[in-house]
Amino acid sequence: MDLSQLPLNALRAFEASARLNSFTRAGLELHISQTAVSHHIKALEDLIGVRLFKRMPRGVALTDEGDRLLPVLTDAFRRMSAVLSEFQEGNYREVLTVGVVSSFAVGWLLPRLEMFRSQFPTIDIRLKTNNNRADFLGDGLDSYIRFGDGSWHGAAAEPVLTPKFAPICSQKLSGKLGRPEDLGRVPLLRSYRRYEWNAWFQAAGCPAPRVTGHVFDSSNSLVEAAALGVGAALVPLDLFSRELESTRIVQPFPQTIKLGSYWITWLKSRRESPAMRAFRDWLVRSAEDRCV
Repeated sequence: MDLSQLPLNALRAFEASARLNSFTRAGLELHISQTAVSHHIKALEDLIGVRLFKRMPRGVALTDEGDRLLPVLTDAFRRMSAVLSEFQEGNYREVLTVGVVSSFAVGWLLPRLEMFRSQFPTIDIRLKTNNNRADFLGDGLDSYIRFGDGSWHGAAAEPVLTPKFAPICSQKLSGKLGRPEDLGRVPLLRSYRRYEWNAWFQAAGCPAPRVTGHVFDSSNSLVEAAALGVGAALVPLDLFSRELESTRIVQPFPQTIKLGSYWITWLKSRRESPAMRAFRDWLVRSAEDRCV
């Protein structure tokens, strides 16, 4: 479809109605009548050839098509509003919305953000932390840093950091650990990836015990629990160098393994902006230099 045919007022009426779940509230926000909102949406539906709302006895509900369109429009209007506001203030700055796994954000990215700002003073980073699950459109993400093998449907990916994993624990607990086999006598804290402990024990050359410890959804939580003496955790050492240096946690055994990498990803269907490219290049270069 020729995008020049799409009426802006009708798109705004749909986005507001879908976001607010009400034609009446959308009219109040847009300073038009409920009838005008309804006419705009009917015209848009006729133009694109699909129904966007199901008319219910008490209100409306989005169709599958409407549900797909809403996050795209919400993100587009948000971006336009942000840029226009910057123009009005006479000080253009580009905002880059980056999703990032929380452990990578705290352990690696945050200590280096000031370095990025000094090199790219007109780019503001907006961070959204999560646990390795991304919704580019729903969360309005330009880029997303996640852990895995680099293969995600619809996403381009470039490796940033391949960390070494090893067991860590509190100093008190480490006193009970003379050899790797001794880990079988303490709680083994783990992430949702069940295979990790088995891989480490194989690398250490000893049988893997039955893993029965608590399950955590982030390495940050794993490390905090280990520091409190709850058990031993298998974590990426590169992200917790400060905790290791402070001896809040210790690494009882030297054996390490690699379980995957942190990647910066973006939608293949979207053209990479100059700010996205600048951030990606800086991120990869910083990881290569191991700069602090």
